[in-house]
Amino acid sequence: MSTTIDSFGGDIITPGAAEYESASRSVLVAGSPAYVLRPKSVGDVRAAVRFAAGTGLPLSVRGGGHAFPGFGTNDGGVVIDLGKLATVEILGGDRHLVRIGGGATWGEVAAALAPHDLAISSGDTRSVGVGGLTLSGGIGWKVRKYGLALDQLVAVEVVTADGDVVRATTEEHPDLFWAIRGGGGNFGIVTAFDFAAHPTTGVHFGKIAFPAAEAATVLQGWADYLRTAPEELTSVVELANPFAGGPTAPVEVAVAFDGDDPTLAAAAIDPIRRLGTVIHDDVALKPYPDILVDGLTPPPGIQLVTRSGFADRESVPTVLRILTEVAAAERTPFIAIRSVGGAVSRVPADATAYAHRQAELMFVTTIVGPTPVVEAARPGLAAIWARLTPHASGAYANFLASATEEDVAAVYPAETYGRLAKAKAQYDPGNLFSRNHNVRPQ
Repeated sequence: MSTTIDSFGGDIITPGAAEYESASRSVLVAGSPAYVLRPKSVGDVRAAVRFAAGTGLPLSVRGGGHAFPGFGTNDGGVVIDLGKLATVEILGGDRHLVRIGGGATWGEVAAALAPHDLAISSGDTRSVGVGGLTLSGGIGWKVRKYGLALDQLVAVEVVTADGDVVRATTEEHPDLFWAIRGGGGNFGIVTAFDFAAHPTTGVHFGKIAFPAAEAATVLQGWADYLRTAPEELTSVVELANPFAGGPTAPVEVAVAFDGDDPTLAAAAIDPIRRLGTVIHDDVALKPYPDILVDGLTPPPGIQLVTRSGFADRESVPTVLRILTEVAAAERTPFIAIRSVGGAVSRVPADATAYAHRQAELMFVTTIVGPTPVVEAARPGLAAIWARLTPHASGAYANFLASATEEDVAAVYPAETYGRLAKAKAQYDPGNLFSRNHNVRPQ
């Protein structure tokens, strides 16, 4: 097997190499690619893309490698691992512009920005890649105040399927810039992101727990309150945690108030405390980087199957009732419900390829365990979603364990998909970048 690639100055890892075992897998899925390429420059990325296109082998692009379906690896193909392109450069100006390499993680970004009292609304996990999270959305602890991660993009540098480098903004290649913001990895490899950051202080963050028996009252009261709560407050509810008792696990309401004023924080968070019998409350002022959690790599043989949906205002009561009933049953999946709305909903529906602007909640079910346990749980999970689907809409690509045609249709409504397919035909007519929630070129 050849270990040289024209004009490529990065690392080439092939089967048998000392690093191959770790380099061949993504965080959640093992693979056996023929080549793992680790570029050190944009020129290396161009060479790697041309090599992959020339071989005809499957191509995977890896940022943080957290995609549930394992998009960051494959069997017998080429993996382009962007981990060495992880610089964080503060450009400054009135918009506090920051240029971030396509292989950086959000933990690296938060740590680099903290000494400058800056932050970017991102996800909630340190090891998650900037690229994968941003290209499909980015719902994190500042989402109601500042919007999705992709809403803060002002420019991207993209290596397209033919190996060209393109800068895309609202004025340069605007069709590509529209598609990149929500269309996932379909259109090329983003080697640099220019974000508008914002000044930040400490964040009042923690969890408020209630007895499982009070789930119905707490959930509905929580959802009602979030409609009028200050947008500085973002919140996530977790139910049926399998590591805390499953159906008897406490209802945990995580809160993040974006600000260091204790009086304002209390005024925003206290209505949640009054929703039921508080059995735990650890909310405290913390530096923003400290509220991001560490991502975990499951041990060999352990699978995670996750599925997501959105609820608009009309469907919220029914969705919450179903999820409350599911959480109380035996062999229930882990359930998480995230508040959105706020700044997300103020962006015009057609401004980006992210298509779920008017949702109030995004909810996720997850089952975890050895393969036999997961397979045994699938029929029950399908029955749960058969109840939820008539009252839900769409899906959030970053919380899907599969990439079926039905998944793609849920992520991209027909009008959005049609517009994405036109952009795909222009920038990737051969569908080189297909290991994603794939949009086929029109």
